[in-house]
Amino acid sequence: MHQLVYISTARALPCARDLEQILSVSRVNNARDGVTGLLVSGGNRFLQALEGPTAKVVATYDRIQADTRHFACVVLTSRSIDQRVFGCWEMSYERARSTDATAIEEAVRQLTEGVHDKGLQAEFRTFAELNARRS
Repeated sequence: MHQLVYISTARALPCARDLEQILSVSRVNNARDGVTGLLVSGGNRFLQALEGPTAKVVATYDRIQADTRHFACVVLTSRSIDQRVFGCWEMSYERARSTDATAIEEAVRQLTEGVHDKGLQAEFRTFAELNARRS
């Protein structure tokens, strides 16, 4: 089992419809490939964790990295894990809402509440906090 966490930047600010389309395709592909995870977006920045069989996680990340809609993909962590942290989600998702800067912080706090890996939990919470400050 493998876990990969990365951050990237969209070339253009995605609208809600674009994000829903990306999520829809991702969820189908992830269910097929046995990949689970969490995606958090704030403005044009994305933070995502992918988990599953090593070859499938790597193939998923390669597909993501080749997508021309974004750039500056940076892997934050890539490691073997004993069990999934986000095991029941084909891809859970939370988007910052510009009308309430703290909404994403609260959503991410709740989504990561059961995460025992404090470093992973901190990556997502810090991302949410920084995006709330930018709003």
